[in-house]
Amino acid sequence: MKVKVEYLGFIRNMLSKRTEELELHEDTSLGELLGMLSKRYGSDFKKQVYEPGQKDVKYGFVVTVNGVLMDQLHGVETLLRNGDNVILMSLMSGG
Repeated sequence: MKVKVEYLGFIRNMLSKRTEELELHEDTSLGELLGMLSKRYGSDFKKQVYEPGQKDVKYGFVVTVNGVLMDQLHGVETLLRNGDNVILMSLMSGG
């Protein structure tokens, strides 16, 4: 199955990439996808965004699947489907 991953804000700058389409096995979970991205993008991604095996992304980051926050779904256990759109982004804060 194919899943589109979009990177916004800090993650986009860190990876120098806005989007990519990934081929995944059926019944791949969001946590498995994040673990795969951690392996692909290395220590900076693990340190800043997601450490494989964790139950959430690092503080200051959010993930949506088809526009719904992962916390409103099943977190990292959310199963992905063909054609899903996953967005990884940093939260903005201001004073």
